[in-house]
Amino acid sequence: MADTNSFDVTTGVDLQEVDNAVNQAQKEVAQRYDFKGANVSIELTRAEGQLLLVADSEFRMNQLWDVVETKLIKRKVPVKNLDVGEIVPAGGDTVRREVKLKMALDADTAKKVAAAVKEAKLKKVQAAIQGDQVRISGPSRDDLQAAMAMLRGKDFGVELKFGNYR
Repeated sequence: MADTNSFDVTTGVDLQEVDNAVNQAQKEVAQRYDFKGANVSIELTRAEGQLLLVADSEFRMNQLWDVVETKLIKRKVPVKNLDVGEIVPAGGDTVRREVKLKMALDADTAKKVAAAVKEAKLKKVQAAIQGDQVRISGPSRDDLQAAMAMLRGKDFGVELKFGNYR
């Protein structure tokens, strides 16, 4: 009987790298002249996978977001996995912005990945949704690598990670 090979498609961000980027951004904001005396803060809530940015004006919020986004990119955190919220007024003449981190594939994205694999009509390659990941399986490793290349070429709104290849 032929062996079946498989790999898992997931997504997510490395929370340690996000934490490092936030620390670097806080240091830069503390040293920059244009932020002197400004009421700005950056908070990372690991449990909820969320960044909370607070600033005293919309202009400073945009500057603060540029600093944070630059640090995230330098730490190789996929910006596609950030769900950036709108700037909303908060109490005390401040504005806030929530940035949610996409830690797992949601149901719609998983369905899109599975549908893309089925539409590619690769020989005997199947996709099965298992919770927050999609398992792609097939008898030929070459077909699985073709499926990986096809998935890399498409945009699903998040950065896909391929793991557990066997």
